[in-house]
Amino acid sequence: MTDCRNKANQEIMKIFRSITVALILTLCTGFTFGQGIIKGIVLDKETNETLIGATVMIKGSTNGITTGIDGAFSLNVPKGKSVVELSYIGYKTIEKNVIVQDGQTLNLGKIGLDPSSIGLEEVNILADVAIDRKTPVAVSTIKAEVIEKNLGSQEFPEILKNTPSVYPTKSGGGFGDASINIRGFDQRNIGVLVNGIPVNDMENGWVYWSNWAGLGDATRTVQVQRGLGASKLAINSVGGTINIITKTSDMKKGGSLKVETTDFGRKKAMLTLSTGKLKSGTAVTFVGSRTTGNGYIDACYTDAWSYFLSISQEINKNHQLVFTVVGAPQKHGQRDSYNMLTREEYNQFGTKYNKNWGYLGGEKLNTRNNFYHKPQAALNWYWTINEKSFLSTSTYLSVGSGGGSGTLGKKPYKYNAPRTPYQSLDGGRNTGLYDWDKMVMINDSSSTGSYHILRNSVNNHFWYGILSTFTHHLNDDFTLMAGIDARSYKGEHYREVRNLLGGAYWEDRNNKTAKVGDRIAYDNRGLVTYSGAFSQLEYNSGIISSFAAATISNTWNQRIDYYSYTPGVGEKSKVLSDLGYNGKVGLNLNISESSNLFVNGGYYSRVPNFKFLFLNYKNDVNVDRVNEKVMALEFGYGFKHKYFSLHADAYFTKWNDINKISRFGRKSIYYYGLEETHTGIELEMHAKPIKNLTLGLNGAYGFWEYNNSVNVDDVDESTLAITKYKVNLKGVAVYDQPQTQVNFSASYKVSDFDFGAIWNFYDRLYAKVNIDNRIKIAKDVNVGNSYKLPSYNTLDLRAGWNFNIAGLKSYASVNCYNVFDTEAITSAEESIDKNTLESNFSKGFWTWGRNFNFSLKVNF
Repeated sequence: MTDCRNKANQEIMKIFRSITVALILTLCTGFTFGQGIIKGIVLDKETNETLIGATVMIKGSTNGITTGIDGAFSLNVPKGKSVVELSYIGYKTIEKNVIVQDGQTLNLGKIGLDPSSIGLEEVNILADVAIDRKTPVAVSTIKAEVIEKNLGSQEFPEILKNTPSVYPTKSGGGFGDASINIRGFDQRNIGVLVNGIPVNDMENGWVYWSNWAGLGDATRTVQVQRGLGASKLAINSVGGTINIITKTSDMKKGGSLKVETTDFGRKKAMLTLSTGKLKSGTAVTFVGSRTTGNGYIDACYTDAWSYFLSISQEINKNHQLVFTVVGAPQKHGQRDSYNMLTREEYNQFGTKYNKNWGYLGGEKLNTRNNFYHKPQAALNWYWTINEKSFLSTSTYLSVGSGGGSGTLGKKPYKYNAPRTPYQSLDGGRNTGLYDWDKMVMINDSSSTGSYHILRNSVNNHFWYGILSTFTHHLNDDFTLMAGIDARSYKGEHYREVRNLLGGAYWEDRNNKTAKVGDRIAYDNRGLVTYSGAFSQLEYNSGIISSFAAATISNTWNQRIDYYSYTPGVGEKSKVLSDLGYNGKVGLNLNISESSNLFVNGGYYSRVPNFKFLFLNYKNDVNVDRVNEKVMALEFGYGFKHKYFSLHADAYFTKWNDINKISRFGRKSIYYYGLEETHTGIELEMHAKPIKNLTLGLNGAYGFWEYNNSVNVDDVDESTLAITKYKVNLKGVAVYDQPQTQVNFSASYKVSDFDFGAIWNFYDRLYAKVNIDNRIKIAKDVNVGNSYKLPSYNTLDLRAGWNFNIAGLKSYASVNCYNVFDTEAITSAEESIDKNTLESNFSKGFWTWGRNFNFSLKVNF
């Protein structure tokens, strides 16, 4: 027994001596083999913007680091020869051979990485992409990696929710029905560009995100330029510009397959393929996806496709052609703003409750459906004329077809088709599901056609245009840019019978026995032609950069009505010709290597939207129309350091002669001469206190209010009787976006795992002002602010894992949205108390509850 113990002790001592020797040798090796330091700054070779989080590695080793907030790095390397590998997602990886002496610090200087996409620099020029410390505007940039990791099952605008003064909401909650506000302006007054091409509807300025459902898959970069922005075009950028740059043809051959699913039943599969650049100079990239399943909201199903195709052809060193097409054919169930929830409905049925649906023959039937396909094709020609001159031209075409469905009825079922006895609220109002089987029985027994039907409101359009920009470098400091922007649009709008619900026909004013597919209620066309010219002079000395830009344009509008007029007798309105213009100036001063100041200002005279030009659903011209005027001023400060960056700005925007229209059935309310003032401050900070941790903090405080009493025409569309009112809105807060916003974000990477968090806080959010009620109840009495909604906050978390499947790089992730299951109102409408004349809550939409998205991506 003693011998065994001695032998065991001897073995333990041998192991201990071995470990000790190994440690001593390791330490000696550390002192024997010298080392030095390499440092430098990694940036985008085309824009000179620093790349945060770029990877710097010693090839063949695990020795590496990521760049800081300012794109800088400092890495310990062994003495002698080494190969340094620099990489960043979306850019070509490069290698540098270095020789470092013992104790030496070798400065590699500024190292530019080339984008891995063909023609990206040219697209950035065409799209007026803002450059940090050069373009004097308030801007936030979201890269493809951030979009891919955080978007998940959210709508595309929601990827921007951790940007100052930006407020995206799900609206009713249907697929693609989201909306977005910037600095208190809704998306009719936000310019949305896809590769420099404006996509706001040419009649009403709206953006229908369901038409662009595939953008999240194909987007390389999104820039939010708050205020008038850097675009030279006359676009809807009163509140800001959302500048979306899609992927172009990839330089590298390969692809990926990605699958996603949510905990509420929506599924998505996405395929990406790229040929890389072939010997012929051709490169092709394709992205396609399929999304199906249940929505979070009751009966808001999804049945959607999306596709993106880019074909690049290099003709010679001076010419390049890039063809892109993007589209998203889809149909989905909706819950629109007419069906916001009262508090009683929300308390009893929850945020998923939808009043739009019921059962027909045992199957779900949602009365509100959206179905649309809006492909947009563009052919871009980039011509390097000589060392000083460059011409970029984009011709584009968009053909949209589809619309939305709803109900249509006559007494006694004009607004209320039978419902199941689900629950009765608000003094007997039935909130049960639609009883479509009962409606079929009623219609079937009717001798005067259907009492209640389903209808489609169809909105087709044909839209084409050209955008061309000529750039000439006058000398090392001055650059002149000039170009044209021309667009032609034809919108076709009509209503048709979708489903007679058991009846023999529908009685319409023009067609007493309308059948399925027959046009009813209205049938008109909107013709809009826009032509503009722009110029911009830029100065850049490295320390000072400035610009002065001007645009002049003319818009021709015409309305054609085949329903209210006899053919050949007034169905074509006169052509309205209206002039618009804008001017902008800006200055950026780089006061040091880390600090800069900027200021910009502008004036914009904008032609009113199409619907305000023609009255009464007819061709009657609005003789009182005047251009809307926007004046804006902005100044800011930027600071960038290795571990910390800060951007702060203050703004003032005054919007005069605002024209608005609200319609309720056969009644229209026109607002003339409304004025708004939007002032505020914004703060955006990022920090990288340790190697793999990045923190972000954003804040915005706005003061947005109406300035005057507005003239209102209350028009009865049946009799054309006009009643004039004056509604006092002076000092009333602008609604639909929180005027106080705070956002905190964090991302951390350890080994092959990465984690992220986004927290948002919202306050001073007001319900939508109900002008109709204020007219009826308060007349010219200033009711004051609309109902102030309770403040709220939400937290999103995510986690991801990089690993290999059969040697293929793969990535799995899970996103949890609204982690704490916060219940809050995100948008609402007011009601006016007849006795106190106070504004109260009427109805609204609530946050979604906690929900999850799971995804797996395999690269090949």
